[in-house]
Amino acid sequence: MSEFAVVNCSQLLTLGGPARPRVGAELRELGIVEDGAMLIRDGRIAAVGRRHEIRADNIVDADGGVVMPGFVDAHTHPVFAGNRADEFERRTAGATYQEIAAEGGGIRSTVRRTRAATEDELLESATHYANWFLRCGTTTIEAKSGYGLTLYDELKLLRVIRRLGNTTPLRFVPTFLGAHEIPDEFRGRTTAYVDLVINEMLPRVAAEQLAEYCDIFCEPHIFGVDEARRVLHAAEKLGLGLRMHADQLSDSGAAALAAELHAATADHLEHTNETALAHLAAARVQPVLLPGAVYAIRSHQYPAARRMIDAGLAIVLATDFNPGTSPTTSMPMILSLAATQMKITAAEGIVASTINAAFSLGRGAEIGSLEPGKRADFVIHDRRDYRELAYFFGLEPARAVYIGGTLISC
Repeated sequence: MSEFAVVNCSQLLTLGGPARPRVGAELRELGIVEDGAMLIRDGRIAAVGRRHEIRADNIVDADGGVVMPGFVDAHTHPVFAGNRADEFERRTAGATYQEIAAEGGGIRSTVRRTRAATEDELLESATHYANWFLRCGTTTIEAKSGYGLTLYDELKLLRVIRRLGNTTPLRFVPTFLGAHEIPDEFRGRTTAYVDLVINEMLPRVAAEQLAEYCDIFCEPHIFGVDEARRVLHAAEKLGLGLRMHADQLSDSGAAALAAELHAATADHLEHTNETALAHLAAARVQPVLLPGAVYAIRSHQYPAARRMIDAGLAIVLATDFNPGTSPTTSMPMILSLAATQMKITAAEGIVASTINAAFSLGRGAEIGSLEPGKRADFVIHDRRDYRELAYFFGLEPARAVYIGGTLISC
């Protein structure tokens, strides 16, 4: 039996509470234990309390830092070849994301590079990014495919994600995103590509158990609501959970579809209308908000986070790490953007990026809070107050990262 206690925490953020996503005023409840301590036994949390209540022979000294659950990043695209720094430079000179995509850039440019890369090459680059997540205090990520857009290449990406889960300490939740974009060879033949996704890709993904969820980028000029409904119905019949890129670039009806299908999440929602938000709340769909993408493409249309909270939605914050529109693995940076651009408080941001994110991935019973019985995925931050995580931005505050009670070197 392995056992140790974490002591000398300025604040121990347990995130203890109801066994469901948090809404409304619950989003500000962090379960803080001042001068807290935590007992870890065999990779799980055995007890939390004040220092005098926790005893163990082996001690980890938090040295007055903030101790909290590892971040759970519920929307990432971590497997790709190359990057799009050239497009970033073009956007700084005034080109829009849509203009670059129309010229063959954007997702399709990454698809071309990713198709040319071997599985081992993709594993090497993605392992590098996995270490970036860990250094930022993230212990679990949802990982999407979507840069292959052929049967062979989508399976290749999902196999890389599986290998990452076996070769890195970071936890992965795989999502199939074959309907990310219409590839070059199917331009003007959207229905034919949707048929390929439904009839060939999804059955293989399900048969090989390579994904837990299916996602789709639902926008009128890519995959409209009708195509999205077809893909997601097919995915659901195969036992996959549903997620959606919804209303990122326009009020397309995607959020309403997410509610209709009772998807686990609707992600982005920069242009979602009030009626659709009400439908999401009634269907208990969790919004995954991605302020890094708004920032990186030089948009000013951030999701209406405060209206979502007022409507009773269990919001989630995530990085949307990808090579084109949000090249960051830093959840602390996302907390800062959420605070300054969406009026999300520091406490709300932490709940949205830990326990709420965990529930959005079907992991709320195992991770996302520091409660007895849960996995010991936690971080010691070089901060004295949790509010400093969003206040000091552009830094890596994580002093020590533990996954399953094991100290991670990253």
